[in-house]
Amino acid sequence: MKTNLLYLFISLTLFTSCSSSENAENQEIQQTEVLVIGGGASGTMAGIQAARMGSSTMIFEETPWLGGMLTSAGVSAIDGNYKLQSGLWEEFKQNLSRHYGGLDALKTGWVSNVLFEPKTAAVILQDMAAKEEKLQVVLNSKFISIQPNEKGWEAHFEKEGEQITVQAKVVVDGTELGDIAKVAGIPYDIGMESGKDTGEDIAPETGNDIVQDLTYVAILKDFGPNADKTIPQPENYDPTPFYCTCAGKCDADSLGRTLWDCDKMMEYGKLPNDYYMINWPINGNDYYLNLIDKSPEERNEALKAAKDFTLQYVYYLQTELGYKNLGIADDVYPTADNLPFIPYHRESRRIKGIVRFNLNDLAKPFEQETPLYRTGVAVGDYPIDHHHFAYPEFQKLPDLHFYPVPSYALPLGTMIPKSTENFIVAEKSISVSNLVNGTTRLQPVCLLIGQAAGTLASLSAKDQITPSKVPVRKVQQELLKSGAYLLPYVDVTPDHPAFHSIQKIGVTGILKGEGKNVGWENQTLFYPDSILTKTALTDGLEDWLEQLPQLSDNIAFQEAIDILILLGEEYPDSMAATTKETVTKKAQEIMENNGMKSLSASDLISRSAFAVLIDELFDPFNLKQVNHFGEFL
Repeated sequence: MKTNLLYLFISLTLFTSCSSSENAENQEIQQTEVLVIGGGASGTMAGIQAARMGSSTMIFEETPWLGGMLTSAGVSAIDGNYKLQSGLWEEFKQNLSRHYGGLDALKTGWVSNVLFEPKTAAVILQDMAAKEEKLQVVLNSKFISIQPNEKGWEAHFEKEGEQITVQAKVVVDGTELGDIAKVAGIPYDIGMESGKDTGEDIAPETGNDIVQDLTYVAILKDFGPNADKTIPQPENYDPTPFYCTCAGKCDADSLGRTLWDCDKMMEYGKLPNDYYMINWPINGNDYYLNLIDKSPEERNEALKAAKDFTLQYVYYLQTELGYKNLGIADDVYPTADNLPFIPYHRESRRIKGIVRFNLNDLAKPFEQETPLYRTGVAVGDYPIDHHHFAYPEFQKLPDLHFYPVPSYALPLGTMIPKSTENFIVAEKSISVSNLVNGTTRLQPVCLLIGQAAGTLASLSAKDQITPSKVPVRKVQQELLKSGAYLLPYVDVTPDHPAFHSIQKIGVTGILKGEGKNVGWENQTLFYPDSILTKTALTDGLEDWLEQLPQLSDNIAFQEAIDILILLGEEYPDSMAATTKETVTKKAQEIMENNGMKSLSASDLISRSAFAVLIDELFDPFNLKQVNHFGEFL
């Protein structure tokens, strides 16, 4: 596709059948059920999901592209979730795979298994949005104001000098820094909390307002071995911050960081078609700047220094390291300097939500007094990754670089403000601790946060109740229907015949997984083919039965039937069949329908088989509702 046609396509505004009315001054007012402000990673998926569920939806985005950090900020290398094939994140990944000719074609650099050109992702996301008849996308729009009204919210925008007013039942804040939440009066935190407040052992003793470094990414292009694309020397150029960017000039042991060979370093963010993402954290173009509470004008002024720092780094790569053939790509961003539309923000304000998800909840979910895992709506598997080396006194901060954790499920209550109605927060502004933001900020998690936010928004609008009143299980059920994970079981993919049952039984707590940190990978395993044990059932059924019968260490099929009968007696309205003969017959039919072999009374039963039986015969997922803290109602 020619460049000019590409820009035309990705800059189009999509129009659908959202209704409108006129006020006393004949100003047109758009009416929609769901309004998403900010078309970044979360906002785009929130809009797509809400529209797919039948809700009239609008996305307002300030840049010409959807995608936020994936596209407009140039961070076109996905961190994590490669093996968690969840929902709209997986759909996006597969769209990339089809475009480039397979998943292996996305492995062009070593930082990620999924690398792509920003403009290609922008086209893919725009195409996904364009297919939704209930979705209207307004790009290049400026947010003006928002206020609550009797039906929900009224927001005001400007596009090409024209004022646009939108009335919506539910608003989703999908902005990069949680700006709409602030205007709406939602309390929030910035920076690091004290470990005394969060109970996190590795948190600093005293809280502060220090945020993660941001990066103004550059996309370079290989113009051939004989080309010289060296940019003019930036004003006040200083090469010293970059001396230790790769091996050769610094001692790695003294520095306390791994130094890579320079050519290897440059391959870090190599994209398809000979583009290079320059987003290098080791004495590269990370830059400390806390923009969060600055005005738009102050942000723009402050970002000039971050841009200049990136240009200095590019100049250093071209002159000191000899990569003069790599020039700033002139066919990616239609900007005056060919740099991305926005910087890559790793951290924003974090709202005070119904729940605050902290490192203890993430690291040991099944051991916490508050079982937040039962409310899971989005999954992630990346380590705690904080960028603070550009902060002037980074030596005084906790060492949070790739702190190992298992994969995790993000609770629904993190997206809902404590006291503001008809409002949902997505992207990086959800209610998590500063430490946890080091992993929930990553692209796949934000995509899935958006899908969960869109699900919640649509259900809220349809049922005409504020998001906090939408049942947790109803949100989870809709996400499962959309192919999304509730819990991050890496060993049970969506094509597994027991996937839905295992996800539902997992969030009841009847069968729990095991979290592991295996080298670079963070996992939670269900062990679907392992034999069901007495230990697992004793732990899992303590909230369901006052007393279990005598059980063998490894559970046989007949013992599983006896447990199901006991549950049916404890909860008389839960099972139609309660005699041993009828339950056994029904269980065999269920297993056959799910492609599982029939079992004799003495045959040992697997964890996945029991999950399917208890799900289909007893349905504990719907039998006991949970609140946002995971407590049974």
